[in-house]
Amino acid sequence: MKVVNLKQAILQAWKERWSDYQWAINMKRFFPRGATWDILNLAEALLEQAMIGPSPNPLILSYLKYAISSQMVSYSTVLMAISKFDDFSRDLCVQSLLEIMDMFCDRLSCHGRAEECIGLCRALMSALNWLLRCAAFYAEKVKEMLEQVAAEGQMKMCLERLEKMLGSTKNRALIHIAQLEETCTSLPGPSASWNTVEQSLLKLEESLNGLSNSTLRSQADDCISLIKSIPTMLSVRSEQLNKTGFPTVHAVVLLEGTMNLTGEIQPLVEQLMMVKRMQRIPSPLFMLEIWKACFVGLIESPEGTEELKWTAFTFLKIPQVLVELKNYPHGDKVSRKGCGLELFAALCVLVDYACCDGAGACLLLQECSKQGLLSEANMTNLTDKRKADREDAPQLQSAENANIQPNPRLILRAEPTVTNILKTMDADHSKSPEGLLGVLGHMLSGKSLDLLLAAAAATGKLKSFAWKFIKLNEFTKHISTENSKSAPVRALLFDISFLMLCHVAQTYGSEVILSESRPADEVPFFETWMLTCMPEEGKILNPDHPCFRPDSTKVESLVALLNNSSEMKLVQINWHEVCLSISAAILEILNAWENSVLTFESIQKITDNIKGKVCSMAVCAVAWLVAHVRMLGLDEREKSLQMIRQLATPLYGDNTLQFYNERVVIMSSILEHMCADVLQQTATQIKFPSTGMDTIPYWNLLPPKKPIKEVLTSVFTKVLEKGWVDSRSIHIFDTLLHMGGVYWFCNNLVKELLKETRKEHTLRAVELLYAIFCLDMQQLTLTLLGHILPNLLTDSSKWHTLMDPPGKALAKLSVWCALSSYSSHNKGQASARQKKRHREDIEDYISLFPLDDTRPSKLMRLLSSNEEDANILSSPNRSMSSSLSASQLHAVSMRDPLNRVLANLFLLISSILGSKTAGTHTQFVQWFMEECVDCLEQGSHGSILQFMPFTMVSELVKVSTMSSPKIVLAITDLGLPLGRRVAAKAIAAL
Repeated sequence: MKVVNLKQAILQAWKERWSDYQWAINMKRFFPRGATWDILNLAEALLEQAMIGPSPNPLILSYLKYAISSQMVSYSTVLMAISKFDDFSRDLCVQSLLEIMDMFCDRLSCHGRAEECIGLCRALMSALNWLLRCAAFYAEKVKEMLEQVAAEGQMKMCLERLEKMLGSTKNRALIHIAQLEETCTSLPGPSASWNTVEQSLLKLEESLNGLSNSTLRSQADDCISLIKSIPTMLSVRSEQLNKTGFPTVHAVVLLEGTMNLTGEIQPLVEQLMMVKRMQRIPSPLFMLEIWKACFVGLIESPEGTEELKWTAFTFLKIPQVLVELKNYPHGDKVSRKGCGLELFAALCVLVDYACCDGAGACLLLQECSKQGLLSEANMTNLTDKRKADREDAPQLQSAENANIQPNPRLILRAEPTVTNILKTMDADHSKSPEGLLGVLGHMLSGKSLDLLLAAAAATGKLKSFAWKFIKLNEFTKHISTENSKSAPVRALLFDISFLMLCHVAQTYGSEVILSESRPADEVPFFETWMLTCMPEEGKILNPDHPCFRPDSTKVESLVALLNNSSEMKLVQINWHEVCLSISAAILEILNAWENSVLTFESIQKITDNIKGKVCSMAVCAVAWLVAHVRMLGLDEREKSLQMIRQLATPLYGDNTLQFYNERVVIMSSILEHMCADVLQQTATQIKFPSTGMDTIPYWNLLPPKKPIKEVLTSVFTKVLEKGWVDSRSIHIFDTLLHMGGVYWFCNNLVKELLKETRKEHTLRAVELLYAIFCLDMQQLTLTLLGHILPNLLTDSSKWHTLMDPPGKALAKLSVWCALSSYSSHNKGQASARQKKRHREDIEDYISLFPLDDTRPSKLMRLLSSNEEDANILSSPNRSMSSSLSASQLHAVSMRDPLNRVLANLFLLISSILGSKTAGTHTQFVQWFMEECVDCLEQGSHGSILQFMPFTMVSELVKVSTMSSPKIVLAITDLGLPLGRRVAAKAIAAL
């Protein structure tokens, strides 16, 4: 008999009662060699014939079971065939189908092409939907009294198969891929969609209402929970419960409060949340650590400006940060129950010491309540508790309080004052300059200016504040209708605005003054002067720069005015031109003095004229002298330094303009900051007048005659012993970073980490090093990933340094830095402090990879991938080279140094995994990838793992610790068709 189709072959076998073995032999004889049984729908045909009668045909079912066991048919076609049966009233047929599923559902696998693996994912989702429909059908039948017992048995069998299917992480991962495949492609197909699964799930939940059998109900609820967890199966994260201190959070907050008060809130929020995710910190302890760092910073801060800055940071900026943390998106919000304020009692000692008048804690609670962080009831309870605690605590005398810490009330009062001053500054200055002068004079008294600046900095208003004073400074150029009455007012407005802007630039950084959006022809005078003439830490000025060489006629007239007049005239003087001309005038005067043309008495008269009316002239003169002294030999500096001393000494007399004493206070502080570098280098002392302003904080911290490497080692050792970074150490690390450079700094700290041999010390070192690297995370990450790691991984003589625990700790640090840098880099959130630091050139990292001869060409294709056609790149049919990664499919630019470094690092990692030589460097790669998985979130296709070549997945699953479905899902970009196929193939083969 010649068989025409499958149906006839199956019927013939049944009629002649062939055994399953005979049937298989004859099937191969009936059909041409190489026939694919899946294409011929053998499984579907067998099931269709087996289910024709009132009960299933056992012989034909045996043929199907043999086909499954001998792998004549794939699991996916069997599952698809089963899911097409919908007559659930035929109990025996359903039982037979469930028995067939028992054969393979807990050990599904596929070793074919990627498309076949995707087909298995879809078939599994269809089978899941079929089991849900089946369970829902019998749940309804259970409610019918006549069929209750039989229906309960059938439902129990369905739920057991559901539990068996969903109990496998591998199966849930494959279903997750099918769900994403449907979501991303939206292509119709024979398999059930995730929407259909959700509808079946909803129907089952409805059918469970009124179900009296508690065992079945509990079993069904467990299955429902597992199904609902599939879309978010990677986002479930456990938190650390065995730690109470988190030095990274502490150091990040200290760094922000100490060095970046003017920074925007969002980058700090992102950085803190990154640390919280990477270290899995519980929300209450996370918030408690933020508060603890604030109070420690406030206690540590030197008296004066730094103290006020920390008070503003704690009482004004941190509540705003907490609001952003509370409302953080992506389901990673911190606790909404008071943002850690319920744990305030745990900080009683710190609160009492930081806010010595006893009202500080209550004031802070009030500020948090204003921001909506506390309900009225919580606020009342916490305030009452604090008052009760204070009654039992020893009280410090008020005189002592005033000497220990400033009253936070001053900062809180200064904040609305800043807003009022900004409004006042918006008025038309030409109508009432005297009134404005009165306001400015009041700002200069006592510590009012520093209070106002600290409040403005903490609330993000300092840049606006500075711009108002720049506009005021520009306004003083108008001199056309000036008379003897208005001239002093204009001179004072210029002087006060100039001095305030200098003070802001020195206290909070010149970036606060600069504007990135102004056209070149509209750059204000002060901005130009500050960039070209004002000395700053690490900034070298050229005294022969054209900015110091204005029009010679103006210089001559200014020299004559200073030398011949008993005092400076004020009417019709363009103070901007005077400040630009004073440097050249000082040069002329200095030359005349050095050549004995002028006597010391003449120099005194000239310097008195310079500083006697407008202090800004003295500031500009000293700015040039500082640049000039740097260029002189030791024996040539005496007269220049004497002139600086003369200009720094205030006049004592009645013939000065209004607010002279207040202006001199600011001038002395400005001059001291300007001269600090040059005085240290020349080993010279100039005694600046004691005017009530604090000395330069955190200045001259490095011990003399001690190599900077020894300083770095000793400071890091002390920090490691303490377990946390203090403000002084942060400033020392920042100074060393400036002096030694990024590579020196990073390399030596990594060496210190690799010296540690105790696990608890290495973990603490990683937490502290990450915080220290926040000084310039971008550049230090580039150095770590682009220079130091490749050197360690490719030099066999250094592999022993990568042993556990230091090697594992370095892997953790590398991942943390890579994730933080990539996240902030993509969001453009480098702080202004980091932006202004000199950037080191990034070399071509190809030379760091001594791989085989074919690899450089692949690497070059990787680096030029953004020039390829996007349509070709995104095609799922594109052949996979060993360097193809998700970043190429997302058209990520490889011109960017960080992207380039990450791409090269992952190529090196891929090469190590595929190498025949194993060692501690191979183990390091495993730790690196495990940490990546631990730190990443589901669906983060924009993460650093997008630079990982797709071919790495098959290498990674060979490693026992990485052969997990969840890890495969985490390391592949499931948003891409190719990523889903790679994941499906890897998981199906497990």
